[in-house]
Amino acid sequence: MNEQLVLFSSEDPNESRTPMSQLLTTNFWKLALERAVKTSAQTAVSLIGADAVDVLSLDWSQLASVSAGAAFLSVLTSIGSARVGEEGDPSLV
Repeated sequence: MNEQLVLFSSEDPNESRTPMSQLLTTNFWKLALERAVKTSAQTAVSLIGADAVDVLSLDWSQLASVSAGAAFLSVLTSIGSARVGEEGDPSLV
């Protein structure tokens, strides 16, 4: 059930998919977003734990900034992994 976004069409349904066309599937972006959210949450938890102080004294803007940066890097890794894993999957394995 690999849904294709309607950004291009192909006459041959058996035509091998290019790495770029893998980036156009909704399945790819769902999985990439899931990985980005997990990475962001893990980063936030590690920063909160590393600070080991009262939650009220945390620098929440810095925490959000670092977590968003980690999520962005996760999406870039997913895009870079499009050719490596299974078709339409942003994983390296």
